[in-house]
Amino acid sequence: MLSSRSVAVTGPDAPPPAPIRAYSVNWDAIAQCESGGNWGINTGNGFSGGLQFTSSTWHANGGSGSPASASREEQIRVAENVLHSQGIHAWPVCGRRG
Repeated sequence: MLSSRSVAVTGPDAPPPAPIRAYSVNWDAIAQCESGGNWGINTGNGFSGGLQFTSSTWHANGGSGSPASASREEQIRVAENVLHSQGIHAWPVCGRRG
């Protein structure tokens, strides 16, 4: 008869741990909330691009030039870096929509 108990395997024959699952973010929803979905916006208020980056956050997280002149894909790449270092709360109002 087989037992229903689990046995943990450790050592070199142990299976690798399950990968850490990152949650997905709907960047388009956040951009819609932040900028009306306008990835090229620059109103002069200190925030620009679809995800409303400050210049310092943009450059500190791998962006070059201006967020407003960067492609949607580049803005999302930088946003992923911000997400990794600051969490979704870097977008305190709109982050919950993503």
